[in-house]
Amino acid sequence: MFKHTVWHFSTSVIRPASKLVHPPIQIYGLEGRFATAHYSAPSKQKKLGHVEKELTCVLAVMKEPTLSGIVMNPYVKAKVKQQVLNDLLLKEKLSPLTIINFVKMLAENSQLPYTPGEISAFGKMMSAYRGEILCSVTTAQTLDEANLTELKTTLSDSSVVGGMIVSIGDKYIDMSTKTKIQKMSRIMQEVV
Repeated sequence: MFKHTVWHFSTSVIRPASKLVHPPIQIYGLEGRFATAHYSAPSKQKKLGHVEKELTCVLAVMKEPTLSGIVMNPYVKAKVKQQVLNDLLLKEKLSPLTIINFVKMLAENSQLPYTPGEISAFGKMMSAYRGEILCSVTTAQTLDEANLTELKTTLSDSSVVGGMIVSIGDKYIDMSTKTKIQKMSRIMQEVV
C-alpha cells in the first residue's frame, strides 16, 4: 500500500509539468527550470512582453543595496524576504502575474539570491521567442558611428537565412545558407 501511495504522489507531481507551455528554447539548470515555469503563465495569458518589462524592473529593485543585503543573507527567513520584496514590488505597481508567479515562487523555494540568473534565462527565452540570435562582435579598434551603423544594418539583414558572411579587409567569405541553396539550385539546373 505504501509503495502505491508513493507512486501516486510522484506521478501526480509530474502531470502538471505537461500542462506547461514550452518555451522556444530549453535552458538547463535551476535557473532554466524556474524561467520555464515562469514563461508558461504569461504565455497562456498572452502577456509575455509585459512580464519581460516588469522583470527588468524586478532586477533593478533587486540591485538596491538594502534589498540585496536582505535577499542574500542566509539568516533571514524566506517569509521575511518575500514580504520585503512584495512590499517594494507593490510600490512599483507590478502585476500580480509577476509578483505571485515569479517572486513568490522564488521565495517559497529559497531561490531569491538566484533571481538575476533566472531573469537572464527568461530574457534568453524571450529573445528566442522573438527570433533573435545572440551575436558577439570583437574588433581590434573601437568602431566609429558609421561602421557601427553598418554593422547593425548587416546583422539585422534577414536575407542571411543561416550561416555567416565574413568580410575582413579585402577578403570576403560567404558561408550563408542562402548562398549554399543558390549554388545547389544552379548545380541541379545545370544537370537537367
